[in-house]
Amino acid sequence: MSFKIKRDKKKNAGLSVASAGIRTFHNFRPESLWVFHYDGSGCDGCNAEYLACLSPAWDIERLAVRNTGNPAYADILLVTGLITENSADELLQIYEQLPEGSKVVSAGACACTGGLFSECEGIMAGVDSLIPVDIYAAGCAARPEALIDAILMAKDEIVSETENREEAVDDE
Repeated sequence: MSFKIKRDKKKNAGLSVASAGIRTFHNFRPESLWVFHYDGSGCDGCNAEYLACLSPAWDIERLAVRNTGNPAYADILLVTGLITENSADELLQIYEQLPEGSKVVSAGACACTGGLFSECEGIMAGVDSLIPVDIYAAGCAARPEALIDAILMAKDEIVSETENREEAVDDE
C-alpha cells in the first residue's frame, strides 16, 4: 500500500494523506488503541500494576495497545488513584481533550469509589462523580489481569461502535 502526500492548493492548508482503499482514519482505530493514563494520587499501587502491564511478563503492547502522552490522541482514558478536589479540574481538562468516541476506564478501588478515603475531606467519591465512566476495573490494587480485561472491553466497545458507524454510512 502506498501513500501519497499532497499539498492542498490553498496556502497553509496543510498536508493530507490519500490512499486507495482507506476511507477514513478511523478505519485504523480498532486495530491499534492508544491509552492515556492519569494517576490522581494515592498509594500508586494501581499505577505500579498498570506499569506491570507494559512489562514483558504481561506485554499489553502485543494486543496493539500503546501509551500516549497526549489525551487528544487517546482512545482510552485510564484513571487510577484518588481524585481530589484539587485534581478534579485537571481531570476535566484532560477529559475535554479526548476525541469523540473515547472510552473511560476507572481502575482500582480509589478511582471507582474513593476507596478507604471516600469519606475524607477533599476526596471525590469515585471518578464517575466527575466524568462518565464506561468500564470499571475492581481491586486494591487492580491486578494486571483486571486492567488488561478492562482495556480489552473498552476496545471491544470501540470496535462495535466503529462497525455500527460504518454500517450506517454504507446504508446511506
